[in-house]
Amino acid sequence: MNAMTVPYVNLALQHQALKPALLDAVAAVLDHGQFILGPEVEQFEARFAALCGVRFAIGVNSGTDALILALKALGIGPGDEVITAPNSFVASASCIGVLGARPVFVDVGPDYNLDPNRVEAAITPATRAILPVHLTGRPADMDAILEIARRHDLRVVEDCAQAVLARTHDRPVGSLGDVGCFSLHPLKTLNACGDGGVITTNDADLARQFKVLRNIGLRTREDCAVWSHNSRLDTLQAAMLLVKLDLLPAWTEARRAHARFYQQQLADVVQTPLDQPFEYAVYHTFVVQASARDALRAFLTEKGVGTAIHYPAPIHVQQAAASLGYQPNDFPETMAQAGRIVSLPVYPELTEAQRHYVVEQVRSFYDR
Repeated sequence: MNAMTVPYVNLALQHQALKPALLDAVAAVLDHGQFILGPEVEQFEARFAALCGVRFAIGVNSGTDALILALKALGIGPGDEVITAPNSFVASASCIGVLGARPVFVDVGPDYNLDPNRVEAAITPATRAILPVHLTGRPADMDAILEIARRHDLRVVEDCAQAVLARTHDRPVGSLGDVGCFSLHPLKTLNACGDGGVITTNDADLARQFKVLRNIGLRTREDCAVWSHNSRLDTLQAAMLLVKLDLLPAWTEARRAHARFYQQQLADVVQTPLDQPFEYAVYHTFVVQASARDALRAFLTEKGVGTAIHYPAPIHVQQAAASLGYQPNDFPETMAQAGRIVSLPVYPELTEAQRHYVVEQVRSFYDR
């Protein structure tokens, strides 16, 4: 029997402490009965906008729909191309494909984010937008990406699914491009008890469009402006998210403390992420690159330490991307990382004893 068990995530533990406050929030919604776009949605949107330093935040039903509605409002459709990264979760590309546009992939750098030095070569007359992903909770090089977009008259949609509260040069992600798109999935740093998402922008016209698009294209109950679908953030989810917003800064600092500990203790045996002075990374995931990755994972599982891979099969090798015509080795950095990356537990409730145990087991694998 192992001396300790460290799950990769532990949502039950998080919600044990929050359960009374969450149930009170749910009870308040049950009492007023406004389950669709109730007052808690508007309250959450206002607080989220302030958090991101933007004028508008619009709650939607998922991070995926946030991306789809963002591109749709910007007029992206058949015949258009959107540049993004191949190493993200598939939604970073499917949002482009479902609108009839073409995802164009560009390889990433050592920080797992879109490499701006490769972006310009991928621009064609059909390119309409760049969709950088702030993967793992570390901000992409937005200054370089925004400058490229300015030179080529392109729109920028930030995929902030993993990066609530992340900053670059003291500017919050989600406030830098034309639109920011956030996920509130249960595994995210700010997590709904189900699905949820947010769109951020400083553009009043886009904000109005997003409110119509999320609501089946309705301006009022009797006035349908455009064909769209139901993508509203539920009032019940907004109510519970308001409870969690108060705790998000402390949760984020806990993640960052775990990351620093791993960096200090493991940098000589695995490749750990290196924070830049100008960035505030929130570590949705703590991803290291390890030799003998699969054997390491098997060993850690045997020792009671949970791990994950984000993501083992890049988007360009998925069956859904076959029609795009990419070959596996078209993006060598992405493919090299995919064979070495492993995510270690970094959730806020991780105890000091647990993170010491994780380090001990990783080191013992390489000391054998």
